[in-house]
Amino acid sequence: MTVVIRQPGVVLTDHFFQVPLDHGAPEGERIEVYAREVVATGKEGSELPWLLFLQGGPGGRAARPVGRDTWLDRALEDYRVLLLDQRGTGRSTPATRQSLPSRGAAAAQAEYLSHFRADSIVRDAELIRRALLGEGGRWSLLGQSFGGFCTLTYLSLAPEGLREALITGGLAGLRSSAADVYRAAYPRVARKNTAHYARYPQDVAAVRRIAEHLLAPPAALPGGGRLTVEAFQALGLMLGTGNGSDLLHYLLEDAWIDGGAGPELSDTFLAGVQAKLSFADAPLYAVLHESIYGQRSVDPGPTGWAAERVRSEFPEFDAAKALADGSPVRLTGEMIYPWMFETDPSLRPLRETADLLAHRTDWPDLYAPDVLAANEVPVVAAVYHDDMYVDTADSLATADAVRGLRTWVTSEWEHDGLRVSGGKVLDRLIRMARGEL
Repeated sequence: MTVVIRQPGVVLTDHFFQVPLDHGAPEGERIEVYAREVVATGKEGSELPWLLFLQGGPGGRAARPVGRDTWLDRALEDYRVLLLDQRGTGRSTPATRQSLPSRGAAAAQAEYLSHFRADSIVRDAELIRRALLGEGGRWSLLGQSFGGFCTLTYLSLAPEGLREALITGGLAGLRSSAADVYRAAYPRVARKNTAHYARYPQDVAAVRRIAEHLLAPPAALPGGGRLTVEAFQALGLMLGTGNGSDLLHYLLEDAWIDGGAGPELSDTFLAGVQAKLSFADAPLYAVLHESIYGQRSVDPGPTGWAAERVRSEFPEFDAAKALADGSPVRLTGEMIYPWMFETDPSLRPLRETADLLAHRTDWPDLYAPDVLAANEVPVVAAVYHDDMYVDTADSLATADAVRGLRTWVTSEWEHDGLRVSGGKVLDRLIRMARGEL
């Protein structure tokens, strides 16, 4: 039964699709993929073009709308929007510590999850497009962050399904290995640290005090996790969003309380840290993160926990060294480390599975440079000038490699500009795609 929900200004319709687990074996096992159709009230029966939204991640479900919030307000002026829960996320067949044991041991789980990258997401979308629009129908595509990576894969594998593509903060390096990505990322993260400490100089001492406290032993988090120094440093992931520096400062403000035996980390702080560090609601983000960079023609070897390997090249991120020499303790960014599968209870059952994926070799290519060089689909992209999560140099090189791709490079917004700009980022991209700018 089709479920239709009305909210102020919008009509929401549930869609479920059966798709092959392995698109290379279409007669084999099938999984379910969910998508939510959103249309402006009063336009339900109108012949509107479709806009497929691909969420950032990997492993992130589509946003749950409340009326015409954030960028949807602008999109619904012109489109019928489809919010896709990419396979394994949200209401699609889940892939979590609770569901994956049904697949068998770690090796079977890793094999199963090898089908959850961008190429499979794109092939799911193509089946959905045909089901909703018919064989010859084409839709527009909006890809945010990892959704932009998927958009490049879509343009490589099935450009005939697209009438236009809009990308925000998601132009991946077509020929960048996982190690290349992190080698470029650590200096960007260091710059965000410097900017944060310039804005909140008192946080230099605050971070040092917490880091020194955690050297031995780690603190216990409310959900059973362990807050080690390295886990505390991972809060730097917050520094890549528009208000992330401010939110980090406020979190640090609540760090200490006078307990019976003297100062100790407060429950308020520890609960806030847990909310930021836990992968309970998005385990695939951690499990599959480095695999999104695996391509056999770029690097036929394993991704091999690249963020951890490359970190040793940047000793300024060594907390113990910083504490010893009196320098600021630098926080890390969008990096997944093997120790996270020990400190986070939601990831512990997936430790061996993640390690097998990290050591998997010969990942299929996700991009087709020759197809992109001959691209005929209108493509526009917002590139954030000092994006902490996606390297600007990679983004601009990719823009040059995709025929006809137009960029808007801006320092007005951070990586979350699509969400926080009130539709301004999307409006500009739509006008660019129409040739109005």
